[in-house]
Amino acid sequence: MKLPSVTGPEHYAGLYAFDFGDWTSVGYTAEEIALLYEREQYQHGKVFKIVRAGPDGALELQGVARERFLLESGLFFHRLAQTAALADCAALRHLAEITPPPCRAKLQCADYGAPAERDRYVVALIYPAEYEAAVSQWLLAGRYTGGDLVEGGPSHVTNYYETEKTLLERHQLWSAGSHETRTADEVYASVRRTVQR
Repeated sequence: MKLPSVTGPEHYAGLYAFDFGDWTSVGYTAEEIALLYEREQYQHGKVFKIVRAGPDGALELQGVARERFLLESGLFFHRLAQTAALADCAALRHLAEITPPPCRAKLQCADYGAPAERDRYVVALIYPAEYEAAVSQWLLAGRYTGGDLVEGGPSHVTNYYETEKTLLERHQLWSAGSHETRTADEVYASVRRTVQR
């Protein structure tokens, strides 16, 4: 794999390189990588996260499995009391307003409707699996302490979607990332460009 040279390499840390086979492009966001994998002709491409970029233009890469861009992960903050769950949801919304999350995320507060269960109420924070570590760091930095019991991971997202529930609140949290994700048409039109940004 031959990487193209980039101007201002420090701006590429946290972005991705996509190896198409015949060429490699750098500067994709995680959402743009997911768009590429939706197209059959790109499903065999390889992805690398740019973890560090040196002033000399050298890029340190880390391989990322294709599945990470196709999965959702989440954190689920369980409460016995509805007021506590709603307060947890409000605290997450407030945190997102002060310090936006590292990616787009769904925030929901739900009632499972089983009064004797430990997890009658749950605040669900659902996001692309590739951002698991970044979301955890965001919550730690924001000192978020919701839930009597906390569970997380892709399998819990599946369980949550399959469980009958009543949604009490639903919100979309937006990232204020330094790199705005382009539309699908823009991504597909620029695949032959070796430097995306």
